[in-house]
Order: sequence, then C-alpha cells, then structure tokens
Amino acid sequence: MSRTVKKIQFAPQMPKALRVAAYARVSSGKDAMLHSLAAQVDYYSTYIRHHPGWEYVGVYADEAKTGTKDSRENFQRMLADCRAGRIDHIITKSISRFSRNTVTLLETVRELKELGISIYFEEQSIDTATADGELMFSVLASYAQEESLSASENQKWRVKRNFEAGIPWRFFLLGYRREGDKLVAVPEEAEIVRSIFADYLAGKGVTAITRRLNESGYVTQNGCIFHKSAVERILRNYTYTGNLLLQTKFRENHLTKVTRKNCGELPRYHAADTHEAIISPETFKAVQAEIQRRKEKYAPGKPQKASPFSGRITCANCGKHYRRKTTATGPVWICSTYNSYGKAHCPSKAIPEEKLMQAAAQVGRMGKITAITAHNNNLLEFTLADGTRTVQRWQDRSRAESWTPEMRIAAGEKTRERSQRHAES
Repeated sequence: MSRTVKKIQFAPQMPKALRVAAYARVSSGKDAMLHSLAAQVDYYSTYIRHHPGWEYVGVYADEAKTGTKDSRENFQRMLADCRAGRIDHIITKSISRFSRNTVTLLETVRELKELGISIYFEEQSIDTATADGELMFSVLASYAQEESLSASENQKWRVKRNFEAGIPWRFFLLGYRREGDKLVAVPEEAEIVRSIFADYLAGKGVTAITRRLNESGYVTQNGCIFHKSAVERILRNYTYTGNLLLQTKFRENHLTKVTRKNCGELPRYHAADTHEAIISPETFKAVQAEIQRRKEKYAPGKPQKASPFSGRITCANCGKHYRRKTTATGPVWICSTYNSYGKAHCPSKAIPEEKLMQAAAQVGRMGKITAITAHNNNLLEFTLADGTRTVQRWQDRSRAESWTPEMRIAAGEKTRERSQRHAES
C-alpha cells in the first residue's frame, strides 16, 4: 500500500505592529524649556503615528526634573508599562535626556533588553537592538555622567561664593521678597508671621494656629492654604531675626541628590544684619525654648505603642486618615482635615475611642479588620481580610458619659463656691 504525503501550507502571517513609545525631558522649568518639551511631545506623537508598522503607545514626558534622579514620575511610569509588556521600542532624543547616571542607565537598558525592548537614541544614532549598540552606548553614557559632574561642580562653586558673601542661593520665604542680592520685607506677610509667633507664645498649638490662618483667609506665597508643616517651618526659621545662617544642608552628590543636614561636614556661614528683622532675636529664642518644652512634655520617655486603629480609618468626605487626639472627655479619633482646617473643609465628626472599640467588637477580632471608612450619620464601614464589608452605627455620648471624674469634681467645687457666695450675700 503506497503512502500518501501532503504538504500543508500555512497562510502567511502579517507582521505584528511594533508598539513604540517616546521619552522626553527638560531639566529646567523656564518657559522656553517647557515650550521645547511641548514641541518634543508633538514631534514624537506625529512621528510614531505616521511610521509604517508602528503602533503608538504614548509619549512619557517629565518637566523640570534632573536626569540623575530616579524619582521622575513619568519615566518610572514608562518602565512600569515596559515590565507589563505594553511597549516594544522606545525613542528618546539623547542619552543625557534618558539618564546621566551611568550605573542606573546601564541597568535600565539591560533590564529592558532582557524584556525584549530596544531603545533608540536619536542624537547619538544608537539602537540598543544592534550588536555594537551597547558598546557605543556604554562609552557615551560615561561621558554623559562626567558632563553632569562638571555642571554640578560649577554650581557648587557659585553657591559657595554666594555663601561667603552672605547671599542666599535660593530664597522663597513668607514675609520676604528677593530684590537682587537683598531681602525686602513684605508688610502684609510680615504681620502674618508675627501673629504666628505671638500665638505660639500665647499657648496656642500649631494645629490651632493653622486653623486660625485658614479661617481668616490667609494663604501662603504659593496661594495655597496653610498646613501644619508650613507653620512649623516658620516657627523654626532663623531668617526672621534679620540674620542668615547659610549652608545648613547639603547634597551628598550630583547623582542621588540626597539632601542632608550639615553637621560639620561643610562650613556654615552666619551673616548678621543682612535684612529687616520681622521677629526679634529674643522672641525667636523664646519660641525655640517653648518648642523644646512642649516636645519634652508631650513626648516623654519611649514612644507610645501604636493603636490598632492607626492608619486604618479613612474619612468618606475628604479621603484623609483619622488620627487619635486626647481631649478633656477622653481620646477621640478625628479626621486630619477637620482637625487642621475646621468644619468648613470637612463636615466629619470626631469618634470617641470607646465607641470605635465597641463598634469594632461587634464586627469581630481586630486582626481581621483591614480598613474602616467613617461615613456621615455615625456610620462605620468595616472591610475585613476576606474582602467582606459590614456597617456599624455608633451612638453619640450622652451628657452623663462625657463627664470625666475630674470634670465632676471641678463642677462640684464651682457649685459649692456659688452656694457660699449666695449665702454670704
């Protein structure tokens, strides 16, 4: 019996479209550079869309970010999309636009190569997909890093000369404007600063001061509402005394850009009477002493054990976390927005800790609770480890419940004093 063999022909497959993205970056926030970035984005979008066999993925662009940092938001987003298998090929203007850190650059390129993703650097005409591409790439990457180092050293030299002359390098501070090499007080802002120092010495806390500023309609130099951190920085800023303390911080190197406190690694510079004082040295000294006194009073000894509710309660109105606060009637959990800025910014209510614990007990073991959402009308939504959700309602304290033993004693003494005064009259 003869054997019959047939040749099977497969239909020719259409080549798969290459998924292409571009990366663009400018290292300055100046208008001209930002216009340049917009032009790059437009150019790459048009170029990729009109290239045969290419599928447009997008243009990832970072404004005013240095190429030595790994914290570039859109650069990291592009890498995440690469790892997710959404990109096959990347186009960028030059090696320095991609990164000036040789180690980071090589690691990134090699990681992408292992994922099957190639990079084309237009200015150097280097494609990492070719055999000799990585060799040329390594040489030019080292050159880019040295170029960054040279620029960094020149910048350091200029900063040092300014410090030696008692001139701040960069300056952005509520109460002052820089005019040439001099600082000029802004009367309206100076009054805000004085009120902050006065409130603090009068016994008000940073939270209360922050709330007062926002309720009064005051804004920062950026036109934003005040945050506690901004008030704290103002209270600690020596510049308000009319003197300058320069080089209190420094950057470790031009690659990481990590800023460290200067603890003697570099010289500091003190420039006296360089500008109009908003706060007297005596007032500033008194505030620093008060800061230290409160720190020792409210944070003595070893740190307190974190509550099981910490970081788990979210406000349904504003999305911020609740924080624990000690009041005259006992500990409560309060929305951080409400606590800092008042009811006008968030209408949430403070939850007595005892009520929170009672509601949690109705749900089950605390270890099973992964998240708590605080809604209006005293509703608490508990999310458990298995994904299930349950809602509990907590009850407001009665007037009797809100009284502590200390408050009862104080009230009794006041009653007796009133009775005695009435009897004497």
